[in-house]
Amino acid sequence: MRGSVSLVLVACVAWHTAVPAVGHAQDAAPNGALPRVLVIATGGTIAGQAQGGQLTGAQIVEAVPQLADVAQLEVEEFSRVGSSAMTPDHWLRLSRRVNERLAGDRALAGVVVMHGTDTMEETGYFLHLTVTDQRPVVMVGSMRVASAVSADGPANLLSGVRVAVSRDSWGKGVLVVLNDEVHSARDVRKTDNNRVDTFASSEWGALGVVDADRLLYRRLITTRHTFQSELHLAASVEALPNVPIISDYAGTTAETVRALIGSDVAGVVIQAFGGGRASPAMRAAVSALAESGVLVVYASRVPEGRVMASVADPTQGIVAAGDLPPHKARVLLMLARTRDLDAVEVQRLFDTH
Repeated sequence: MRGSVSLVLVACVAWHTAVPAVGHAQDAAPNGALPRVLVIATGGTIAGQAQGGQLTGAQIVEAVPQLADVAQLEVEEFSRVGSSAMTPDHWLRLSRRVNERLAGDRALAGVVVMHGTDTMEETGYFLHLTVTDQRPVVMVGSMRVASAVSADGPANLLSGVRVAVSRDSWGKGVLVVLNDEVHSARDVRKTDNNRVDTFASSEWGALGVVDADRLLYRRLITTRHTFQSELHLAASVEALPNVPIISDYAGTTAETVRALIGSDVAGVVIQAFGGGRASPAMRAAVSALAESGVLVVYASRVPEGRVMASVADPTQGIVAAGDLPPHKARVLLMLARTRDLDAVEVQRLFDTH
C-alpha cells in the first residue's frame, strides 16, 4: 500500500531447471493496486558499508521510502558477495531463479537485480541471452557504498524499479540502469573506476533515460535476446563449459594458446588488436588450436568497431565476435558450447545475438 514499502523476504534455497514459456502477463496489478516487482539482492557496492560488511536486500529497500509510491516490492536474498566473486555457477542459478519466478507469477511486473558493477556486464548479458520472458529484468548497482555521503545506490534502485514497472520496458531484453540512464545489457560497458556515470553504451548509445516525470525510450535493440534468444538454458546444463580469454600483445610467443591443445577447453576467446587483427605468433597458434578441434573467437581490445568476418574462417573453426567485447564474447561462446553446433552455426549466433 502507498506510504510504506511492502516487503516479503524470501530465502533462495531451491533451484528448478524447467524452462518457462514466453510471458504475456497483464501489465499492472488489478483494482488499481501498485504493480508488483521482485528485487533480487546479490551484494556488491550497492550493499556495501564503509566500515565493512554488506546490507541485506531488505535493508537497502527500506532505506528508499520513495519506492512505496512506485511498486509493491518483494525482496529475495540470492547472495551477498562483491561481483568480482561472481562465477558462471552464479549465472546459471540466477537465470533459473529469474525464469522460475516470472513463469510462476504471471502478475509480476518485472524483476530488479541488485548487483556489483565489476561483472555486471557479464551477468547482465548472460541473463539477456537466457531469460525466456519479455517482462523487464533490470540490473542496478552503485559506484559508492551505501554509507557514503553521496551514495548513488538509492537513486539507481528507484530508477530501476520505475523502469521495471513500465509497460514500455517490455521486450527490450535485460536492461542496466544507473545514473538515470537505461542501457541494453548487450551494449553497456563500465568505463570509469570511480565516477557514478561509469556505465555507457559508447558506440550505440543508451536506450533511454529516467527523468523525474517519466521514463523515455529513444532507441531499440535489434539483436535477438530473452524471449527471442536461441540460447535458452537446457534443463540438462549443470555447468558452463570452460572458455578462457587470452590476450594478444606486442612480442607474444602465444605459448599460452599452444598449451591448450589437447586440453579440456570448449573454446577460447582471443582478445586481439583493433578489428581482431593478431600478431603473427598468435595467428599461427590459433590456427594450430583450431585444427586440434577447439573453437576460437577473435574479439578486440578496442572499445568500438566490429571484428569483421575477414579475420575469421568458421569453416576452419575460427569465429569473429563482431562488436562484442572479449568478456561478453566469452559469455555467448560458453552458451553456444552447451549445444552441438559447428563453428558456422556459432558465427551465426554471434551475428544475430
